[in-house]
Amino acid sequence: MADGSNVTTTDASRTGFPPPTARTRRRWVEPWLAAVAGAFTLAQLVLVRPDLGLGWDETVYVSQVSGQVPAAFFSAPRARGISLLVAPIASWSDSTALLRVYLAVLSGLALYFALRAWRAHVMPRVLALAGALFASLWVTLFYGPQAMPNYWVAVGALACVGCFLRVRANAGDRVAWWGVFAGAALMAWMRPMDAVYVVLPLLVLALRRPRLLAVLAAGLLAGAGEWVTEAYVSYGGLAQRLSDASRIQGGLGLHPAFSDQVRSLGGRTLCRPCTVSAPNPLVTLWWFALPVLAALGAVTAVRARRALPVLLPLACAVTAAVPYLFLLGYAAPRFLLPPYALLALPVAHGLAHLVGAPRGRTGRTVAMSLVAGCLAGHVAVQYVVLEHTLRSSAADRDNWSRTASALHTLGVRPPCLLSGYEAVPIAFYAGCGSAQAGGHDTSTSAAALVRAAHRTSLAVLAQPGDRPPAYARTWSVERVGALRAYVAPFVRQGR
Repeated sequence: MADGSNVTTTDASRTGFPPPTARTRRRWVEPWLAAVAGAFTLAQLVLVRPDLGLGWDETVYVSQVSGQVPAAFFSAPRARGISLLVAPIASWSDSTALLRVYLAVLSGLALYFALRAWRAHVMPRVLALAGALFASLWVTLFYGPQAMPNYWVAVGALACVGCFLRVRANAGDRVAWWGVFAGAALMAWMRPMDAVYVVLPLLVLALRRPRLLAVLAAGLLAGAGEWVTEAYVSYGGLAQRLSDASRIQGGLGLHPAFSDQVRSLGGRTLCRPCTVSAPNPLVTLWWFALPVLAALGAVTAVRARRALPVLLPLACAVTAAVPYLFLLGYAAPRFLLPPYALLALPVAHGLAHLVGAPRGRTGRTVAMSLVAGCLAGHVAVQYVVLEHTLRSSAADRDNWSRTASALHTLGVRPPCLLSGYEAVPIAFYAGCGSAQAGGHDTSTSAAALVRAAHRTSLAVLAQPGDRPPAYARTWSVERVGALRAYVAPFVRQGR
């Protein structure tokens, strides 16, 4: 039967699908899901240092709403969703620890509600396993408490697809209708183009349901409205902003990036250019196991005649991964957070099948022990990579902080302006503005910087051995950390 009514309770325990008589229990708190979300929040607070300084992209997003530092240049690909999300804290406090705690708690709550949207389609324990698989990835733990948009696209995708299925099953479910709208809006609010790729399979399925198609489109427009409006106000139109975004990202085209993504799994937050060697196979094994386990989950779902709750998130994960595996010439692990969140569901079904398939108590005990052992090893590897990533990230941010302190001793203090190498994050730490006369973040001209040097403290940063811009070659040169600062004559030592 197409509705799967021939699935017994025992079969359900093997496939991961709830029996048709066990509809969603209307309880506010699902213990399994609450446990996963709570553990995820706690892990962020314990494993990721709350006082970890802000990263490069974080300084751009936070500076847009900060009351302490000037706003950094906002390039065409960026969207302001994450800036508005952190505004309740960043607008009045410069405490990084407070911001991290706020985001950790918020990300845990978001994961809980995103998983909760699937209760009618997946058994609670299998759903909790899917949540745990996603939450235990080092990249999820690392970016959950960061002012970055990718995690929020992931939970938005999870909620949107789950609510979409609920609406198809029960058009009278008002909460699910709002969930489709809110999930699509959250994704588009954070990263409009990512949202489009995620919902492509949903749009195809909604073609024969005009109301559902309208709600989905309305969510995308509501989330991306500010980005589109800003395109016409500040970027010369939507087409120009899309063109600029493509150029800044290296030009979208056929750029297979599988090997780059594999190299980045060892803890590289950005692999551009990705010239490092691939990490130990133990680190990348889980990445190659994902499609195998997802395919197993899909086959199990088809055999159980409940294919859509597994095949739909699988299809959305594939379309969400396309730009980052085929169209972009560099890699960052955070780009694939939405596909990872969606793939967790079919993978969890695949694992449930591995545990439930063997006949007899002994066979199942052996299967469960093997799966549990593999998962424990996987979590251990994720923890090692997370520690490595935290150390390297903390070192970069400490260097920016020391450079900012050295600039202060030279007299480059707020109000001030920095340009050149790594000027954006260092300016944030120094309380200065930043401006570039070249590169992806071009926001001014050399002539404008020369004029600014006569009315504010200005320094141009460069790596040792690099030649400074022509206008700064006669300025005094000072060593600041590992860099050299060309300080405008207006600035005096100790001033």
